[in-house]
Amino acid sequence: MSDTPLSAPGAGIGRSGKVALALRGTARRAGPVLAVVVALIGLWYLACIPMNAQNSLLLAERAGETVTPATAAERRSMSGLALALASPGAAVEHAFAQDRPRLPSPHQVAVELWDSTVDKKITSKRSLVRHAGITLAPTLLGFVIGSLAGIALAVGIVHSRLMDLSVMPWAIASQTIPILAIAPMIIVVLNSVGIQGVLPKAIISAYLSFFPVTVGMVKGLRAPAPADLDLMRTWNASGLRTLVSLRLPSSLPYLFASLKIAVAAALVGAIVGEFPTGAVSGLGARLLAGSYYGQTIQIWSALFGAAIVAALLVAAIGLTERVTLKRMGLT
Repeated sequence: MSDTPLSAPGAGIGRSGKVALALRGTARRAGPVLAVVVALIGLWYLACIPMNAQNSLLLAERAGETVTPATAAERRSMSGLALALASPGAAVEHAFAQDRPRLPSPHQVAVELWDSTVDKKITSKRSLVRHAGITLAPTLLGFVIGSLAGIALAVGIVHSRLMDLSVMPWAIASQTIPILAIAPMIIVVLNSVGIQGVLPKAIISAYLSFFPVTVGMVKGLRAPAPADLDLMRTWNASGLRTLVSLRLPSSLPYLFASLKIAVAAALVGAIVGEFPTGAVSGLGARLLAGSYYGQTIQIWSALFGAAIVAALLVAAIGLTERVTLKRMGLT
């Protein structure tokens, strides 16, 4: 057998070669994602043409252009796609730069996002960062309350047959109630006893976030193999010791997966909780204001702002998951 040591992967490749390999691997991973994003943006632009056709032909008519059909009554009786096919030039020319389009174009939403986040001071009433921060407070509070409640329920369900048969069905049934129906009830009941501000919205967030944590933790706490549980019984370990030393470490991957779902649900709950209160600040208030005044670009920018906040929260939990599992030797 040869005594020559095997070369490590990548040995003999210069720094520029390693950079090229890293860039190639990144492009290979990001390529499919970028392709999907480009396709969605292209479909979005195409959808703007028929959706905004009514306003497009009206703008073309005001500019002195000849449009077909010629009368407003005829245009109202036709669908957006039919109007776009009848006057394609005018429909395309005026589809992407309307002040109040039915469907704003991607670049209009991007410009509004930039204006309301970068160009506006955080203290401004039009700053999307300020509105996101106001919504973030009940989101995080509700997420913590819901997560702790979900973990406590899961522990009880795993250790008590009675709770498994009684509590779990009610937890499942609670998620069949539409949040838009129950949110005003929670707000009104809590306002009647003098509880206002962040807490009512946090309770709505907790209502949405406890269920995924409960289900994930139940699955995780039951993940240890029967042989491991038998070994703990052989060592005469108590139920608490088995929970701390075996069940909880085994449940961590399931817990973090459910936390990612729960934090996004908590954000939705906080936004919905702002609707019945007539809030003037927050992402929900931003959506309401845009709806009242027909500012569809504002509505879409607030929606994308909420999506960005949710993505950042999920990324933060993902980072915490990687650090925690690495320190515990579970990865």
